[in-house]
Amino acid sequence: MDQILSFLSETVPKAKTVEQLTRPLLALLERVTGMESTYLTTIDIEHGVQRVEFARNIGKMEIPEGLVVPWEDTLCKRALEEKRLYSDDVAQCWGDSDAAKALGIRTYVSAPITAQDGRVLGTVCAASSSKIARTPEVEPILRLLSGLLGYSLERELLVERLQTANAELAKLALTDSLTGLPNRRAILGELERTFALARRERMYVLVGVVDLDGFKHINDTHGHHAGDAFLQGVSGRLQDSLRSSDILGRTGGDEFIVIALGSFDPRQAPENDMLHAAHLLQDRLANATIGRYQLGVGHGDIQYSGASVGVVAVQPDSVDVDKAIKLADREMYKVKQQRKVAG
Repeated sequence: MDQILSFLSETVPKAKTVEQLTRPLLALLERVTGMESTYLTTIDIEHGVQRVEFARNIGKMEIPEGLVVPWEDTLCKRALEEKRLYSDDVAQCWGDSDAAKALGIRTYVSAPITAQDGRVLGTVCAASSSKIARTPEVEPILRLLSGLLGYSLERELLVERLQTANAELAKLALTDSLTGLPNRRAILGELERTFALARRERMYVLVGVVDLDGFKHINDTHGHHAGDAFLQGVSGRLQDSLRSSDILGRTGGDEFIVIALGSFDPRQAPENDMLHAAHLLQDRLANATIGRYQLGVGHGDIQYSGASVGVVAVQPDSVDVDKAIKLADREMYKVKQQRKVAG
């Protein structure tokens, strides 16, 4: 026992992660139990599964890391319910476990890993395909290891939850909640990155502004729910009209911005090449918005004559992001005025 305590006193302070703590402890558990497989699992009660996170295998039987099994079928669940830490005849004790049969487990020992509030987070286990005699030091060592791992695992799970929550918050801060597209803040960031890339690769940038003519009339006539359905429909059609590398964002109530990279055609003058690309994208976006839109249950549908779209092609060394948006906005208003005169 003194050797074990000495080993733990050297190992535990050095561990910065659950994995760094777990792997030497599994090696210790293998030496103490004499079993060919030792492993740590996590339990997801909500989804009804148990996962092997870390494993040590030294014999023919192998408990693979990443193995996910139904919680209801596990030896760990049966052992916890029966408060039985050890069995050298698994087939007799828990013959109904398909997972145990598939893995060939005959001798099994485990202890729960619990949080401070009593929740079971996982288990630390040892298993063998052979009959292994029970020794008196196994259970106290197993309980000691489960206690050490409990604190570390709870801390790491908490950090993971915080990181996930922060990522979700960051995503929400950059996403338009109605359409799922990047919002104004996000699209400005994408423009800065696109300008930097174009500068490095000696490309040009296409910036488009899409303004939904008649959107206020749709809202006033059919209601805001219908207006929301219309915006979602437009965003979907615009997205479908773009390449996978192009970026679409919603920057206001009825306004969208499109960003695309363009490569120079050596057969054409740069100015002509850029102007041609801008006209093509402008026509594609405008045509994508034309058509019939469903406005949701009880609101019927409408035939929409299309949005006003302005697209410019700019070189990142000649204008900045703000100037590019203003130029595209100016082109959009030219189109809007032309449509009013024609209409």
